Parts: sequence; C-alpha cells; structure tokens
Amino acid sequence: MSKLKYFFPDSQDFVDPSFDFLKETRNEHRVRQRDDLYPHEVFKRDYSFPYDGMLVSKAVVDGLGNGESKYTRAQRLRFYRAKMKRFFRLPESMMSMGDCGAFTYVNQENPPYTVEEIIDFYEDSQFDFGVSLDHIVFGYDTPKKIIEGEQLEECKRRQALTLDLAEEFLAKSKGAHFQPFGVAHGWNKETYAESVRALLKMGYTRITMGGMVPLKDAQLLETLQEVKSLLKPDTKVHLLGIARPKYFQDFMSLGVTSIDSTTPLQQAFKDKKNNFHVMDGEAYVALRVPQLDGNVTLSRKIKSGEVDQDVARVLERSALKALRAYGKCEISTEEALETLMAYEKLHAGNEKAEKIRSSYLRTLQERPWEQCGCDVCKSIGINVVIFRGAERNRRRGFHNIQVLYRKLQQTVATAQVTI
Repeated sequence: MSKLKYFFPDSQDFVDPSFDFLKETRNEHRVRQRDDLYPHEVFKRDYSFPYDGMLVSKAVVDGLGNGESKYTRAQRLRFYRAKMKRFFRLPESMMSMGDCGAFTYVNQENPPYTVEEIIDFYEDSQFDFGVSLDHIVFGYDTPKKIIEGEQLEECKRRQALTLDLAEEFLAKSKGAHFQPFGVAHGWNKETYAESVRALLKMGYTRITMGGMVPLKDAQLLETLQEVKSLLKPDTKVHLLGIARPKYFQDFMSLGVTSIDSTTPLQQAFKDKKNNFHVMDGEAYVALRVPQLDGNVTLSRKIKSGEVDQDVARVLERSALKALRAYGKCEISTEEALETLMAYEKLHAGNEKAEKIRSSYLRTLQERPWEQCGCDVCKSIGINVVIFRGAERNRRRGFHNIQVLYRKLQQTVATAQVTI
C-alpha cells in the first residue's frame, strides 16, 4: 500500500503577521509576500508542517503570455532569482512540484506554452518534480449521457495532443534535475487507462491523473480501480487537484502516492457552510461580519437608500465587539447571537438570516476554536471563525489545511498498523 503525500498548490496564499485584528491595520512598510507567511511558516509549534511539499504552476507565475499573472513583475523576478525553495522559504525536507496550470487555459485550442518553455521553467526554478505539458479533457461518460459527436472528437484530439506532448517532454527532459511526471487524461475509465498504458510504454514511472476535479466520487474511484492493474511496483501516481479525505484509504490501496488541492483553503471563504474544518464531525459555519465597504450587496443597498450607512456602521461594529467579548467569555451566547443576527439581517436579509441562525448558534455554543491546538486557533482565538477580510479568512483556510494533513497522517498511520 502506498504512503500518501500532500502538495499544497501556490496561489499567492499567505498572511500578514503584522495585521492587527482589533484595529484592522497592518505595518505600512510591509512588502507583500516577502514579509508575509505561508502555511508552513505559520505552523511551527505543536504540529508538523501542514503538507509534504508545494506545487507551483507556470500559469500562476508567468501568466498566459497576455501580461496577466498572479505574480507582480517584482515577485516574478525574485522567484527566478531566488529559485523555488528559497523564494517560498521551504524547509529542506519539503518537496517541490511544478506544473503548467492547464485549468487556466482550458478554453484555448492549444496550450500557450512549448515543451521547451515548460522544461526551462522547471529547471530554472529548481523543482524536484515536473509535470508534462497537457490540455484538459473535460467531460465523463455516464449511463444517461455518453460523450459523442464533436465533443468526442475534441476529447480524442486533446488526449492525443497530451500524450504527444508527454512523449516529447520525456525525451527532452533527459538529464534534467527534476523527475518527470506524465499526465493522463480521459473521458471514462477505459480512456484514462489507455493514457496510463501509453505513458508507461513511453517509460514514465511517475504519472499524474489530470482533469479529475469535476468527477463524482464513484467516477474517480472506478477510474483508479481500472488503472491499478496497469501500474508497476515502482509507479508513482499523483492526483491533480484532488483531496477528498474520506477516500484517503481507498487512494492508497489503489496506488495513489500523492495529491494536491486547495479545496480546504477555498472552503474557508467560498463554501456556504463548511468553513471551519475539524478532525471529527461536521465542519462549522463561519460567523459573517462583512466589511461595510467591501460587501457589494450592502453597498448597493446603501447607495439606493434602502439601508442607512450610519446604522449599518453601528451594527457592524457592535457585531465585532460582541464576538470579541464572547471570545473572552464576557457575554452570553444569546447576546452574541442576537447582536450578530442584527447585522446579518441588514446585509443578508431576514429570510437568509433566519436560515443561518441555527448554524451560527452551533458555532458559538460549541466554540470549536478552543478545541483546536493549532497555531492559528491559539494565536487569534475567535477571529478564526469570523468571516471577514482576507487576513481572517486565509488563516481559517490555513487551519483547514492542517486539519486535512492531520487526517492524511492519521490514515497513513492506521494503514501502516494494519499492514
């Protein structure tokens, strides 16, 4: 049974250690990224690092050639000057993986890069592993809808293109410092297996399964089951963009050796309910106290005259004050909830507010931040469950990442005991 590793994909997710949660201000001399902290720099106390390595996409660093990138020009120059591990300040034990960022150019007819450009990116940045250039195949056969016609022809074209690029990538990366991964794409379990078979025949010992993020659990598992019989004893399999903790045991038994995903981070501020993850039981809803100037719906209501700005400001500040007091056990659950709900009704409306009341009550009553010993929860307390601004939301995402990794470690440890 394989031992599962977790890579955290970079998407410029870091937090500012100078941020003041009371005044909501930061050091005016702070330089973004350089002075900020990544998850592996936040968790240093009672827990190990929250992942085994980081994954960085060329599309994130360099953009798609249209001048747009998540990195500023200064950051890109510093990245290439410092190289992967030094730029991210990674511990020596932590691995690095590079890929192309195929999801960013999925709507283009062909990838915007050449194989040579991808190899140069991996070599110049000094990655440990590099994923071949690919083009995502979207769609998956179901009993009710079989892919056919023009869509089928496009799936075949992209699969063939990806395999051709993988063959070129393997040949041209011989002698490189990074270890190559070939990407397998398909639109059902059989075509995924065809891709894996072709990659193994080329000589790949490391394979990434791409385009699987939209797949349902059953589709994902049936594909891995189909592929398992093709794998050799030394074959490493990576799932691109996949976490799904409840299937960690299945992944390992089916030959998966590593995964990457930002889902735990994203759920902290994009999910309607699963914002604060825990080791056991259901996740908690974060307590929404949107910034008056940053909430589009509320700003629209203020501009239209539907909401009085002064009233909104008072309710916003009252909600924050009440939650801080509740975090210190200075007021009752009922008082904290009602103060929070007053602002909730204003920015979300009465109907939506009533729907979320019971979820807010559960978060307040059970105080999950006090039951967690991670560095984030210990350092910022109740702020970790307040849905407000990037500094709080990202820290909650960091908390979720370490929960995911602890679940992975727990699964691996259990599997080793079973063996």
